[in-house]
Amino acid sequence: MNLNSENKQRINDVLLSDLQRRLHEDGKCIMFTNDNEYTTILESLVEDVLHTNSIADVNNVLCDYDKLFPNEYLTLDGTLNYIFALLR
Repeated sequence: MNLNSENKQRINDVLLSDLQRRLHEDGKCIMFTNDNEYTTILESLVEDVLHTNSIADVNNVLCDYDKLFPNEYLTLDGTLNYIFALLR
């Protein structure tokens, strides 16, 4: 399912906000151990999110950062439900 430009911007905004929070709160010692690593991962994460054009792309981003998510989010259905929850 492709995202139109209006929805893409809104989804990117809420997704980036949630991923940044998850990375900062849950990623310590799992994905990074110092501020430089955190900054590098965050920059990569932002780049990945900004290149999403479909729900499948968003799912790929979640799978790439799977340590931050429960397994049920790592399917297309789970990703879609996650996005709906963020948009509330």
